[in-house]
Amino acid sequence: MTRTVITEKKVGLVLSGGGARAAYQVGVLKGISRILPVESGNPFKVISGTSAGAINAVALASYAGHYRLGIRQLERIWKNFSCEQIFKTDIPSLLKWSMTFFLNSFFGYKAGQPVSLLNNAPLKELLEKTMQFENIQKAIDVGDLHAIGISASGYGSGESVSFFQGHYNLKNWQRQRRIGMRARLNVDHLLASSAIPAVFPAVKINREYFGDGAIRQLAPISPALHMGAEKVLVIGVSGMAHKRKHRESMRAYPSLAKIMNHMFNAAFLDSMESDVERLSRINRTLGMIPDEVKKSQRMELKPVEILEISPSESIDDIAARHARELPKSLRLFLRGSGTTHKSGAGVLSYLLFERGFCRDLIQRGYDDAMAHKDEILRFFCEGDACQGKNDS
Repeated sequence: MTRTVITEKKVGLVLSGGGARAAYQVGVLKGISRILPVESGNPFKVISGTSAGAINAVALASYAGHYRLGIRQLERIWKNFSCEQIFKTDIPSLLKWSMTFFLNSFFGYKAGQPVSLLNNAPLKELLEKTMQFENIQKAIDVGDLHAIGISASGYGSGESVSFFQGHYNLKNWQRQRRIGMRARLNVDHLLASSAIPAVFPAVKINREYFGDGAIRQLAPISPALHMGAEKVLVIGVSGMAHKRKHRESMRAYPSLAKIMNHMFNAAFLDSMESDVERLSRINRTLGMIPDEVKKSQRMELKPVEILEISPSESIDDIAARHARELPKSLRLFLRGSGTTHKSGAGVLSYLLFERGFCRDLIQRGYDDAMAHKDEILRFFCEGDACQGKNDS
């Protein structure tokens, strides 16, 4: 089958972190697959992912030659998720790991060993069973994929490291507090990228321990550009609640869940929103410079077209509606922190790997993608490549 050329430019896909919130990304990707021509193949030659977004990124990359099949596989996994597939939810495990964590924090018990509040051994088993890492290089070799990068945060160096696998002409890069390092991606890279500090244990790669890639990630879009992306689609997971202009009044002292939500948002959401705003501002500035000035000054900077799709409904509100889906053992475990209350729905949205919540997010993502149909077609299609799709 001859594939339609959608755009000659390399399109980069940037998938942010956010725990269970990443189910929203699957819905958006499903919508895009329905909007674009069937014969177009994989629309994303460059894929960059962080934390839970890194898991989605690897799944897509391993199916780069069969893009729509990859989307269906992702949807099947997320639609049937449960918390026990990500971390152990039984009372003995919760008590054992939490006690070890606190004894380690205050008394140095098991010093030097990986400790955390939750045991994510089930996640490792799931990734080993479902991720087909061997297909990534095959996709690169035949041209279905140019590069994929996974970001993690080095606890020793304090640097944001993007482990990438891609075309032979790509080189390592180094900027202030962020570097790109060629690697053969595996389960350890995914576990490191999604290791939320204190919640999941850090992972040792080479000579350093790594944690969640969203931590200290100053420029989330940058890895995609370093890997050759010429235009970028960003799927965010912040939701409308994070964009409210008015401050919420608080009469009572903030609960632990409220404080944790503030910290999670700062790590997972703020840097992405700031980077999108920064890139948009640079594009506007470059657009005001006359072409003759650019040529005379030999300016190498070029505008990078960007399209951002993010939830039209507060993910916190969606999580609050599904709070009862959290396993009873975990509800009991988190009750004192306020996580199971409406005010703690923000933290809940990161940990609620349950089918009702995930299916709701997938549907929201799909609906939002369809609502952006015209923008998506303009972003991907050049000339008459997608002629007729607008009326489908």
